[in-house]
Amino acid sequence: MADDRLEELRREISLCRICRDHPQGGPAYRLPHEPRPVAVLSGTARILIAGQAPGLRVHETGLPFNDASGDRLRQWMGVDREAFYDPDRFAIVPMGFCFPGYNSKGHDLPPRPECAPAWRDRVIAAIPQIELVLAVGQYAQAWHLGNRRKRTLGDTVRRWRDYFHDVDSPGPRVLPLPHPSWRNTVWLKKNPWFEQELLPVLREEVDRLCSSPL
Repeated sequence: MADDRLEELRREISLCRICRDHPQGGPAYRLPHEPRPVAVLSGTARILIAGQAPGLRVHETGLPFNDASGDRLRQWMGVDREAFYDPDRFAIVPMGFCFPGYNSKGHDLPPRPECAPAWRDRVIAAIPQIELVLAVGQYAQAWHLGNRRKRTLGDTVRRWRDYFHDVDSPGPRVLPLPHPSWRNTVWLKKNPWFEQELLPVLREEVDRLCSSPL
């Protein structure tokens, strides 16, 4: 029965056109292209990768993190593509399911504002076995950490131990990560503690949760 409910939710998400047909702010803010929701729901994975929104290549291929950012994220996690795309190991659910387009400078726009309020609570409720959320980027951190989030993304990631070791908050533990975009390369170079301190813990936890399936 649980598998049937998850499959029905997958089908509903795949058919979602809310950002095109009922955009927040009115018709002028409608998604300018055909939506293609991208998400991997799982009834067995113990890790949820909570990203921001698909980029153009992901939109074209329908495969989450199928780009250079995904390559860097997999390197951070210590997994190859085969493991990363195994739904028994990872659920991958961005804050916005569809490619939001570009701004005037050619940068990806934020996740569509309609998506998370419409879907996220239902998705989280449908995957109660999740034990760890990798909150990739500020939008995922805002949703999954709420008022526990710090003033900046850098400060939030720097205080990762506060969230990772927090056993009193309800729900799964949260590990905040910067977005693995090339645009954050300078930040990574300025913050060597991220690779020295956080990544070993991330890889150990990924290995632990993936090697002992439900």
